[in-house]
Amino acid sequence: PDPASAPAASTAPPPRALGPPPLGPISPSPRAESRRPSAEEHGPKECDVPASTVLAPLREALAACRPTVQKQVCDDIGRRLTVLGDAWAQGKLSAPVRKRMNLLVQELQQQHWDTADEIHRSLMVDHVNEVSQWLVGVKRLIAELRSLPAAEAAGPAEGSAEAAPDQEEPL
Repeated sequence: PDPASAPAASTAPPPRALGPPPLGPISPSPRAESRRPSAEEHGPKECDVPASTVLAPLREALAACRPTVQKQVCDDIGRRLTVLGDAWAQGKLSAPVRKRMNLLVQELQQQHWDTADEIHRSLMVDHVNEVSQWLVGVKRLIAELRSLPAAEAAGPAEGSAEAAPDQEEPL
């Protein structure tokens, strides 16, 4: 009797019982409502990060890369940063994405490349639909910043760091 019931059990509909995950605001709303007050009490900055706080340092970093990185690569990164800015301005980015992007920029500014890369990966895994159009550009920017000489990464306004030592001796 057991072998005969095994095939019947395997054709039963438990996978259907699991079904797809709930759609829309059914499950996020209760969680979001319970989190919002505490987030606002502990720091509105977590949810209300202005776009310029994230985009300005990213654009400065891109400017620092332009002297050493191919124009086509820089232009692509720039286009993706524009997509990020547009999504931010249109309110298409969730609070967790905005918060993590703020953290990512802070890590970039401190030249903590590995930490910035980890934040990038977590965004790609946890929020792929939200970030897929522009996060590739941020990833490339992290890689290009990491490969810059330390002087250029630290001082984006400065020119070519390679020519500077020869020019500094006569001064």
